[in-house]
Amino acid sequence: MNLLDIHTHSSTNEFAIFNIELERPKESTSFFSTGLHPWNLQENWEDNFDKVKAFAKDEKCMAIGEAGFDRIWGPDKEVQKKAFSAQAKLAFELEIPLILHLVKSHDLLLEYLKNETEIPSIICHGFNLKPHLGEQLLPFPVSFSFGKALKQKDSNAVSWLKKCPEDRYFFETDDSDETIDSIFNAASVILGRSVEELSEQVLSNWNRISKRKIYE
Repeated sequence: MNLLDIHTHSSTNEFAIFNIELERPKESTSFFSTGLHPWNLQENWEDNFDKVKAFAKDEKCMAIGEAGFDRIWGPDKEVQKKAFSAQAKLAFELEIPLILHLVKSHDLLLEYLKNETEIPSIICHGFNLKPHLGEQLLPFPVSFSFGKALKQKDSNAVSWLKKCPEDRYFFETDDSDETIDSIFNAASVILGRSVEELSEQVLSNWNRISKRKIYE
């Protein structure tokens, strides 16, 4: 049984969406995502966005991102908002998800969601915020990806996973040393569902929100 890792920076797992920056190894045949991370945004971000659009034409490009908002390491918020809106528009046009990076910027995400009409499917990666913040996002096409925080029994991630609608969750390893098996196992204990059931649920969730399908 293959367990889908929705977001990883490690290329060792073939059944995963590998996040690349803007240089994809030519020998790679795995699924990938690419985008303009808020940490790397420059004033001339439009030049690099052209590269994102070129990569996104590849059917192996399953998602745009990481894209999003970061008040700690990101540039001026207006630059972040413009870059995010452009990437969200691209994801919407391609009918593929956007992988969201969000740090101390929940209000900026809500501002975008409340003021736009053409919103792509958004996956909040590494979600570990308080459950009431997750609840605020449920009226919108937003899903949640859980990672290593599920291994901490008192984490916000554990609390929200227990409440999160089953058609809104995914699992990931991100840049941690955890295996995707260990993340699924932790989720299995939390939810009282078998790993096989969770695997089927995740694939169903993906294929519901994306034009670019993934099958085991």
